[in-house]
Amino acid sequence: MKLIIAFAAVVAVALAAPQRDYSQTVVVKETPLDNIGIDGYQFGYELSNGQTHQESAQLTNAGHENESLVVRGSFSYVDPETNVRYTVNYVADENGFHPEGAHLPAV
Repeated sequence: MKLIIAFAAVVAVALAAPQRDYSQTVVVKETPLDNIGIDGYQFGYELSNGQTHQESAQLTNAGHENESLVVRGSFSYVDPETNVRYTVNYVADENGFHPEGAHLPAV
């Protein structure tokens, strides 16, 4: 019985969450992914809701045993409730994914 009540409470909370309408979001600016090559790529976009994403990748140590793809980028979004813009800069390489942002905890 407790399990049913807990499940009903979780469902009620999920249904009470504000619903966002993304159907009116449009692309404002775009750098298409048509410049993909053997040694990397680059793309980016900006949406009408303030969301942005820029990313580029470069192949390092080509032809060697430790060949890897290094991806650098950033994305931003605006919190619709507080109207605050958050930005995350990142690097993803042979050592993993490394995000940085003023709102993220420092490691």
